[in-house]
Amino acid sequence: MTQTAPRTPDRDALMRSLTEVIQHLGLDGNSNGLAETPRRIADMYLELFEGLWLDPHEPLAVQFEEGHSEMVILKDIPFYSMCEHHFLPFHGRAHLGYLPDGRIVGLSKLARTVEIYARRPQVQERLTSQIADCVEEVLGAKGVGVVIEAEHLCMTSRGIRKPGSRMVTSAMRGRFRDGEKTREEFLRLIGS
Repeated sequence: MTQTAPRTPDRDALMRSLTEVIQHLGLDGNSNGLAETPRRIADMYLELFEGLWLDPHEPLAVQFEEGHSEMVILKDIPFYSMCEHHFLPFHGRAHLGYLPDGRIVGLSKLARTVEIYARRPQVQERLTSQIADCVEEVLGAKGVGVVIEAEHLCMTSRGIRKPGSRMVTSAMRGRFRDGEKTREEFLRLIGS
């Protein structure tokens, strides 16, 4: 199911809010280094959250009848996302596999779907499930597996401060969930 996109952001209001944040921090927002910071941060947020205004199902709409029913895997897909709890980045690699039911998509379309979901305020667990559900739903795949490994700056640069810690999440659907051999093959092929 496609989520309803939020309303288009008000860039000017966002810049005004960021100007207030700078002032509340006791900084001189008119200084040479900070004068353009609200605009730069607003533009950065609009880029980092562009997935809010894009449909992740759309890249998967162009499919090809190939009669292929063996596992297809795209691994080591780099991504950057923002933790919705602290608005700090988390980044890593996604591994995505599916068992087609005769229809395949271009590999770049799989990476694009990952990118659209990652470009939203996220938690890694939801990101992993959203990607798996989308591929299963749109492709009608007989099975889907998604594994994401990521480092979270909200954990490494603040709070507990444990750089190098990586979180791993997985979502298995269909034969990847129900078939132990299929799941094991997928995990072996992605090197997990």
